[in-house]
Amino acid sequence: MSWQIADIPGPKRDLIGYGRTPPRVHWPGGARVALNFVINYEEGSEQSHELGDGRTDGLTETPFSINKKYRDLGAESMFEYGSRAGVWRLARLFDRYGIKVTFYACAVALERNPEVCAWIREEEHEPAAHGWRWEQIWRLDRETEAEHLRRCIESIERTCGERPRGWYSRYSPSTNTRDLLVADGGFLYDSDAYNDDLPYFTEVAGQRHLIIPYNIVYNDIRMIMPQGDMDPASWLDFLVRGFDYLWDEGEHYPKMMTVGLHPRLVGQAGRASVLQQFIEHCARKGQVWFARRVDIARWWLENHESFNVD
Repeated sequence: MSWQIADIPGPKRDLIGYGRTPPRVHWPGGARVALNFVINYEEGSEQSHELGDGRTDGLTETPFSINKKYRDLGAESMFEYGSRAGVWRLARLFDRYGIKVTFYACAVALERNPEVCAWIREEEHEPAAHGWRWEQIWRLDRETEAEHLRRCIESIERTCGERPRGWYSRYSPSTNTRDLLVADGGFLYDSDAYNDDLPYFTEVAGQRHLIIPYNIVYNDIRMIMPQGDMDPASWLDFLVRGFDYLWDEGEHYPKMMTVGLHPRLVGQAGRASVLQQFIEHCARKGQVWFARRVDIARWWLENHESFNVD
């Protein structure tokens, strides 16, 4: 019985990657791990009746949902917690340790909370694009997606003072997304992949394009989704185990680690304490580069040719 690969729209799959010999990366300061914290800022741009969607979005503290024809006021208020309280708890935490983070920011969410935009500007965090709204872009046709991309870029540039240089879709891109990003010409990278511990290049329309893979493995949603079923202490243990293993590997082959955060989730005090403990653990361990994704992208673009030279 034979098989063959069909010619289908979208990126081609790569099941091999770096293989048995990953690049010997040289991070700044001889770091063994480049550690990036991502704040997924979506509150106010999610599906809601007030924005004409005819339903309330999910991923809140409770698995219960009411009939979509009704406003789910409970779910709405859980999202509001992220923009009213949670994001500021995270702001105080990262400011205390002087860590710069990446915002996967939905443009509409930023427009609805100018103070968050001011904090991003003042503290020089990275405003990366997470869509015009927190939407399922794979449902959009190419023309609509291109229009939403344009709106997103223009909006973030207006609210944050700089255009986004990175992109991450909600869960999954469409088969057109990467083509549109490269055609725009202003993105240094996208993170619409979960397939490696290191950045890598791919080719899009004859151009080299940088991928900085994301992951859901170390994401705070593990504490509310049945797939994870982790209490805060278990999440801390998991984060520490992941970092320490990558740190050990980093003696010879430095790696990258991403921790994804949501203000409405980890912004709760009991979970924020776990994040604080993890930051302190990594700082004590040393040889870690706390970096924004755009910093990783620029470092990779400028230095990748020397990574296998000892």
